[in-house]
Amino acid sequence: MIKHFREKFNSEFTSSSYNSFLNDIWDITGSEADFRICETPLFIDKELSEKLLNAGNAVIQQLKEKQFEKYSSGAIPEKMYVPGETDHPHFLQLDFGLINEGGLISPRLIELQGFPSLYAFQVFLDKKIRDYFNIDNTLSTYYNDFIFDSYLNLFRKIICNDSDPENIILLEINPGKQKTRIDFILTEKYTGVKALCISKIYKRGDSLYYMEHGKEIKIKRIYNRVIFDELYKKKINLNFNIHEPVDVEWVGHPNWFFKISKHTIPYLKSEFVPESYFLSDINNEDLDLSNFVLKPLYSFAGSGVVLNPDRSLIDSIHQRDNFILQKKISYAPVLRTPEGSAKVEIRMMYLWDKKPVLVNNLLRVSKGEMMGVDFNKNKTWIGASTAYHQL
Repeated sequence: MIKHFREKFNSEFTSSSYNSFLNDIWDITGSEADFRICETPLFIDKELSEKLLNAGNAVIQQLKEKQFEKYSSGAIPEKMYVPGETDHPHFLQLDFGLINEGGLISPRLIELQGFPSLYAFQVFLDKKIRDYFNIDNTLSTYYNDFIFDSYLNLFRKIICNDSDPENIILLEINPGKQKTRIDFILTEKYTGVKALCISKIYKRGDSLYYMEHGKEIKIKRIYNRVIFDELYKKKINLNFNIHEPVDVEWVGHPNWFFKISKHTIPYLKSEFVPESYFLSDINNEDLDLSNFVLKPLYSFAGSGVVLNPDRSLIDSIHQRDNFILQKKISYAPVLRTPEGSAKVEIRMMYLWDKKPVLVNNLLRVSKGEMMGVDFNKNKTWIGASTAYHQL
């Protein structure tokens, strides 16, 4: 951490500036806040930045191996397969928790996903933080020499390519009711691509269409934000079969949600990846369960994670290949706030054009056992933000 930036931010912080900052952000949703935004960003030094880059590169190198291509083919549940898979994901997220390792801060992989994150919101957030707080010009949230304009140029290229935004949709389930709807609004602002509920799409011939103001519009590209787990739990009625071939280009093909996921973690070998096993691959007597977290493979946003599994729970699970055991890490209280220290996870955000390129990050701050809202009730200086590193 960069001590002088932290001390300066904390000493200059005022509740009135923070409240004005929040009001300005949530004005875009009609003043309705959908998730908590932290009072502060994180300031990371060059040594930690280098470790994060090395950790990300170590994971990506393994994702590009031919061996991983074969391994990941078994990740897609039989009933979830969608035709038209691209040869690589367009989006990649690597979530790292920060630990204290011999007095030095080091990252450990917690999750990863071949699925979009808040690519539009994070650049908006950086601008708003700079509007209301004194962030030094030597600090950036971007990587690989990106700035606001060049980042959005690549983001638009990934989503739109050469297609008219009218023929591209951001696909979601009831997008106006999602906690991430501010990202959808900003995606439209930056790219012209509108969010559309999957229930509004219909198929004619081999093509997909939607209606707008009485006009039928053909869909050429889909920026996919649908989580299948939610789709089937909510029993959404569709006007087409998502598992049948259609004449459309997927930007963020649904199969990559499964192929790069918790299913991937046991495959990865690195000093930055905690020891992990499929539940089906272990004997119950082989591991000290107190050192492991139980995770269902395809849940989202931390749902279903058991921090302290016991043998009776493990023994009750029949579909053991749908769970992993991941070795616990001890988060370091790296973020010093006026109201106690907090733990963080840093999401390294990649866009994959011809190759995966690190472009930005997302920060989650917690004072509870996990990063989720349920573990941080009535706490302050927690929530979503970004991490600044030195140029």
